[in-house]
This record gives sequence, C-alpha cells and structure tokens, in this order.
Amino acid sequence: MCIRDRCGIPENLIQALVDRGTKDLTIVSDNGGTADGGPGLLLRNGRVKKMISSFLGVNPVFSKLYLSGELELELVPQGTLAERIRAGGAGIPAFYTPTGVGTLVQKGGFPVKVANGTKASEIMSKPRESAVFDGKEFILERAIKGDFALVKARKADTLGNLVFHRTARNFNPDMATAARCTVAEVEEIVPAGSLNPDEIHLPSVYVDRVYQGKNWAHRIENLVFDRSEEQPSAVAPKESSKEQAIREKIAKRAAQEMKDGMYVNLGIGIPTLIPKFLPKNMRISYQSENGMLGMGNYPKQGQEDSDLINAGKEPITETPGCCYFQSSQSFAMIRGGHLDLTVLGAMQVSKRGDIANWVVPGKLVKGMGGAMDLVGSGSRVIVVMKHTAKNQHKILEECTLPLTGQGVVNEIITELAVFKFAKGELVLAEIAEGVSIEEVQKQTGCGFVVANDLKTF
Repeated sequence: MCIRDRCGIPENLIQALVDRGTKDLTIVSDNGGTADGGPGLLLRNGRVKKMISSFLGVNPVFSKLYLSGELELELVPQGTLAERIRAGGAGIPAFYTPTGVGTLVQKGGFPVKVANGTKASEIMSKPRESAVFDGKEFILERAIKGDFALVKARKADTLGNLVFHRTARNFNPDMATAARCTVAEVEEIVPAGSLNPDEIHLPSVYVDRVYQGKNWAHRIENLVFDRSEEQPSAVAPKESSKEQAIREKIAKRAAQEMKDGMYVNLGIGIPTLIPKFLPKNMRISYQSENGMLGMGNYPKQGQEDSDLINAGKEPITETPGCCYFQSSQSFAMIRGGHLDLTVLGAMQVSKRGDIANWVVPGKLVKGMGGAMDLVGSGSRVIVVMKHTAKNQHKILEECTLPLTGQGVVNEIITELAVFKFAKGELVLAEIAEGVSIEEVQKQTGCGFVVANDLKTF
C-alpha cells in the first residue's frame, strides 16, 4: 500500500483504514508521519508489518517499534524511493542510479528487522548489483508497485482527473501510477469538462476511485514564522546567544559561496540561516526536495498554508517565478546535476570528502532522506557544521558512522576554519579571525595541508 505523508495527506482514508482493522500492512511512505497523524495512526494502532521509507521523521512510535523489533524497516534514499515508485508505474522493472554508491545501500548489512529484546539483527538489507557506465559506478534498484495507493488531491472531476495544490503534489502523482487500485481523497469534485485540460496534473486513467473528504487537520509539523516582527509565543524557542552566534558565523561565511543566478538546495539547520546574509539584489533560486523551485522566507503568522512547506516540514512563501512539481521530477533535477550547489550539515566528514549524517547505529536512526541523492548528484557540495560535537572530532581520518556519500564533499565551513578538497588532499584554505593554526589542528581529527595563501574570515 502506497501512502504519502508530509503534506497532501489522505487523512480520511487513513482513518477509515484504521477503523476497518486491516493488519500486517506494508506501507510505502516517505516517512512515518507523526504519532497522531498520517501513517503514524496505522503504526500506533499496530497495523503495519513493514515500512519502506526514507526518513523516520519525528514520530517516536515509528522509532520505538523499529528499535524494539516489532517493525521491519527498509530505508531508501528519497530520490531513489520516488524513482522506484515512478518506475513501477511506468512498467520499468529496474534502473541504475549513482545514489548510495559506497554506502550501506550498496553494500547491504543495514538492519531491516531487529530481533525482539536485543540489538542483534534478525533481517539485514541485501547488497545491490552494480555496473560502471562511462567510468562511473551505479547501483541497480528495483521498481515498487502497490496493491492500493491512497493519495490526496485538491480537486477531481467526475472522470478522475486530478489537480494538486502547491507542495502537496510531492509523491502523490507518482504513487497514483504505481498501484493496482488508486483511491484519491479530494477536497472538491467537479463535473467532467470543468477543469482546464492544460492544468490537469494527473490523468484519470491512473485513478480508480474518488472520495470527497472533510475535516482535514491541515497540520504543519514545524511551525516557524517570519522573525522580523517576532512574537516569542509563535516561533521556535531561541537557542542560547552563544550557540546562535556560532551558527550565524558559519552561515555568514557560507553565504560568500553564493553567486547571482544559482540554483541551490539548502539542508535543514545552519543552511537555512544563509539567505539572511545575502545581498538583497542577489537572485538565488532555492529548490526543495518535496517539489518546489523558488522558495521564499517563512510566512508571517496567520499567512501559513499547510500545502506550502519545505523539506523540513516548515511553512514557506513563494518568490516570483516559483513552480511546483512531483517528487520524481524534483530528484531528476537533483540527480541530473541541474543544481549548482548543495549546502547541508553533517555528523562527520573524512579527509577524503566522505560524509556521514543519517544514522548512529543502535541509537539514532534518522534515515537518509534526500541527502544521499543530493551529495551523489555531482553538483558542488558544501558542509556547514560546528567543528566539534561534545568535544568529539567531526573531521576525521575515516568516518566511523555509516556513510551518506563517498568522496563527495568539496568544502567544509565551520566556526574555526574553511577546508577545501584539492587533488586528494584536505586543505586549510581559511581560518577564523583570532584562531591559530595550532587550535585548528587540535580540534581536527586528521592531518591537513595549509594553503600557501591562507586567508582569514
């Protein structure tokens, strides 16, 4: 069964499935929703045998069921998940992708099911076949097809043609094509011929049943507003001034890497602070993995739209010329190298440019989300992060955590230094004002070369 969760959630259909009592479901969903919404309702009621997802999200029930051995979990990079679904609907049995090369996705060995009462693995993921095309390695991924697809659209006509709304399009069109029976929950049903044919997003041939729902919760998981007229009760809690100063220092330096006219993907956390340090006349088009190009700032309180969120599930606004598209096209844009720059955080980076940012085995299972697709795209990758975490090195000889990407990082920016990767070496290119090379050496868990023209920022 294919269900989409983030926004554009078929809330009424999911509740009806819970009420029906169906058990032992295999659910294909980007994430597990919340404890009381989306696929989280099915998880909380013990109806799910296996999840195929890219990200666990903030649902504690999802994590608990998996880590206790009560739930099977197949973690899939988000772009690969979208393409596996798209391929299933297009009659393509398998395809090659660069996403996940050199990681556990390729090598196998990630626990799909934990043995009850232990940390041992009862079922492990299997290695992927690989092949080399034009000197580059790719791995083979198989298509996904479902028995049922539950999707949400803004509008349908009586034939089943669908129109989606803003970022609520996301996985919905892809899911609808890849099932034997697709049920669309919609807000409005209009007579055939009422929709502009040029504005139909999904043709009726993919839709078997249409249901007009009601009483949607319209949840926004991470409610954040424009801080220019900040109301403390309406925004996320402030971090300590010292911590915020460090984050802004990193973001301010990273902003210098932006060039007018760039297409950029910003990860969650520190990267989201970068736009505030850009010149007002600089035009940057920000891409969000959930299907938007041309993201604007956070909205003012009261102007938020649950169908207009970013990949971090935060409300956003539109910029002139923005556009929306489904998840498979979003990741085709990424995987095809059409973005100029990706900026994201990391738990660890190695001196060879490997990055780890998605799992701490046995403790924290975040999922890779779209990170593996972004870093494996061939576009320039900058990591922004604090230099250390809890007095532990984050820049290392070798990553000790499972990799997100192998040899993919071009630059690291921390509060102490800027490192660049050149000719197989980690090069200290810039150093923060008032910081010595000796201090950087002490805080870095590997050797590095100091640039002849070392600069200060």
